[in-house]
Amino acid sequence: MEPFGVTDRLVRTTVGRQAHSWLVSSRQGRFSQYALSPSALALYAVNTERIYGAETIKWNGQWTLVMFQEFPGDLRQRVRDDMNGAGFGETVPGVFMHPNYSPAAVRDLIAPIGLADKATILQTKPCDSETNADIVRSGWDLADLNVRYRRFIQQFQSVADVLADGADPSPESAFVLRTLLIHEYRRIHLRDPMLPVALLPDNWAGIAAHELCQSVYISVFPRAEEHLISVATRLDGPLPEASSETYARFGGLPRT
Repeated sequence: MEPFGVTDRLVRTTVGRQAHSWLVSSRQGRFSQYALSPSALALYAVNTERIYGAETIKWNGQWTLVMFQEFPGDLRQRVRDDMNGAGFGETVPGVFMHPNYSPAAVRDLIAPIGLADKATILQTKPCDSETNADIVRSGWDLADLNVRYRRFIQQFQSVADVLADGADPSPESAFVLRTLLIHEYRRIHLRDPMLPVALLPDNWAGIAAHELCQSVYISVFPRAEEHLISVATRLDGPLPEASSETYARFGGLPRT
């Protein structure tokens, strides 16, 4: 965290606050090692797939509709947060829709809420494209997301241009750039419902933002890994090389 101006003391304080919910620790002498907890690791895996996965989504024209027969007041916000976080739009109170989830995936999603047996799950196909447009307008604020994607492109396009011209940043600079790139991108992308192209507006900037993020990430990845391996260790020795899952990001990263 030093290249970002974050002090050792602030790192220790922050890690201490997160240790019970997000992290697990092990100790050897005066050194401690931290890793993601099982629940945090599961969330990390889901978000990693959303951030680095393929952007093109095939769609059969059907919507998955989830209606809660009981919508208890004490769980109402939890339900909305979990469904919205998974990309569902709430078209009317208590009714959630998304074009890409199977009924089985929905039941897995709502099982932790404890309402799996209180939900009616349907798959349906609207009569015309205007109905699809109405569903999108009522379920998501794509205009705000589009503005955020365009702002991201403005922030990093010049960086992409410099890298394309052959710039070779130092390992530390590459690490800082990669971290800030994904930090800014995921703040937008994890709010994206990931709708099929057929449902997106004509001026949708999400695709260009994804391509830009992919380009910059691939360009700086090797040098960023150099820095990370040089400054970070584990209790039992150096960091391992990046995993095959890491090299699968953005459709495949080059190996050096």
